[in-house]
Amino acid sequence: MSKTIIPAGYKETLSLFDTQIAIGMIKRSFEDKLSKALNLRRATAPLFVEPSTGLNDDLNGTERAVRFDVPETGRDAVVVHSLAKWKRMALYTYGFEPGMGLYTDMNAIRRDEEMDNLHSIYVDQWDWEKVITKEERTESYLRETVEAINGAVCDTLDEIKAAYPSVTADIPRKVTFITSEELLRLYPDKTPKERENAFVKEHKFVFLMQIGDVLSNGEKHDGRAPDYDDWKLNGDILCWNEVLGCAFEISSMGIRVDKETLEYQLRKSGCEDRKKFLFHSLLLDDKLPLTMGGGIGQSRLCMLILGKAHVGQVQVSVWDDETVKKCKEAGIELL
Repeated sequence: MSKTIIPAGYKETLSLFDTQIAIGMIKRSFEDKLSKALNLRRATAPLFVEPSTGLNDDLNGTERAVRFDVPETGRDAVVVHSLAKWKRMALYTYGFEPGMGLYTDMNAIRRDEEMDNLHSIYVDQWDWEKVITKEERTESYLRETVEAINGAVCDTLDEIKAAYPSVTADIPRKVTFITSEELLRLYPDKTPKERENAFVKEHKFVFLMQIGDVLSNGEKHDGRAPDYDDWKLNGDILCWNEVLGCAFEISSMGIRVDKETLEYQLRKSGCEDRKKFLFHSLLLDDKLPLTMGGGIGQSRLCMLILGKAHVGQVQVSVWDDETVKKCKEAGIELL
């Protein structure tokens, strides 16, 4: 069932042709700026992996991966949800040194995603991962990295505005940092999403930290798999979306688990059976490098910069009939 909303008074400011050109500009510009800001090298990534590797991202733990048989191998494969664990293995395999990292185009199918203005079953993002030292596994280094990403976003927006004066998005060059527990204390009577909306509306560009563990009210702000982010050193980049009037996540990222954190989070989540997988056994044997990384939504960033009301304006996917009808009546052209 469609959950698409049509913002009151919304009008498209770019033609389909200009939208396509602008999307290409955003992707090329941001990719270049991100790689320079974080010292990343481009890498080729998988669309699917074998389940036995343990490399697929379990997201919140309830999403079903798209699974299919491969007759030539006699085994199944699953379409990736994200590349959180694969990237760390790649850094290990390719021999990256501390201070260097990789980025890649990640394309995925999330069959169980609820579709609305922001969500599609098709996912496209820049997945990046960087080798760090033990001394850099700190909140201060995490904050520095978020500020560098903010700079790349703002520089990209400036280029697009110069090319297309009708683009009016405003993204501040200041990041406001807050933990999920601090957010709960500010708004104890609100739901997690209501808390995000209230805070991000005021501060515009926010890094919400420490997501995945249980808060003082006995609930989680949001789910996180136990085997990639350190729940004390992770977070979401949230921007205020003026078109939709809501907090708008463009990235989930963090410093990854080390051996001790993996043990703790697997035990707390009741997922200790995952230790049998290759990725987990290498990490527990201290063979994988210490890393940090994340995913930055390509369609999300294009939506934000170009002032689009629906993700279908910047990516090609499939939609239910009601969404197609609503958008057509509102003059919103889905690709």
